[in-house]
Amino acid sequence: MTVRSSEPEPIGPMGITERLIIRQLTPEDAGFVLRLLNTPSYLAFIGDKGVRDLAQAAAYLQDGPLRSYREHGHGLCRVALRDSGLPIGMCGLLKRDCFQEADLGYAFLPEHTGQGYAREACRAVLDHGERVLGLQTVIAIVNPANGRSTTLLERLGFARAGMVTLPPPHAPEPVALYRRTRPEAQGLSANPSSRFGVRGSSQGS
Repeated sequence: MTVRSSEPEPIGPMGITERLIIRQLTPEDAGFVLRLLNTPSYLAFIGDKGVRDLAQAAAYLQDGPLRSYREHGHGLCRVALRDSGLPIGMCGLLKRDCFQEADLGYAFLPEHTGQGYAREACRAVLDHGERVLGLQTVIAIVNPANGRSTTLLERLGFARAGMVTLPPPHAPEPVALYRRTRPEAQGLSANPSSRFGVRGSSQGS
């Protein structure tokens, strides 16, 4: 499928998979983001971002993904079906102040879960992080009650590394920390927050 010239190009080698197109979010994605951030699963397992209208969705994009692209060279990206261009979720690497490593994040519309799209997008994002950004270790945080997400992380090669409490404005309840390290980097550090991979020149809650 040919990507429309009016849209941003897919992100490096992770941009196009067998069924998906992954690209940076833009202000024009505010409508999609508004819906995604207010799905029951997002509110229950990720949190309430307080986004209730298009203006707030646009502000979320500017202060979140778009700022992350500028400051870190990566962030949450738009995931769309390759055959139709329909946006179905977000997936990407985040940089949180409380962790040195990049953090894998993802969220999908409920009608597009259970079909392997999250796994396909996450694999592409992780491959991009390793081969292009030079990341040795990636972490993920997840609500321990979210069994679908913990299963996905384990299938992606993440191992549980304990429980952590995120600083405000995050909820005070502990969340599960998962960690994935490239085989050649095993043993570099036992601290899941002690290294952050090299930022790539190709310059994602």
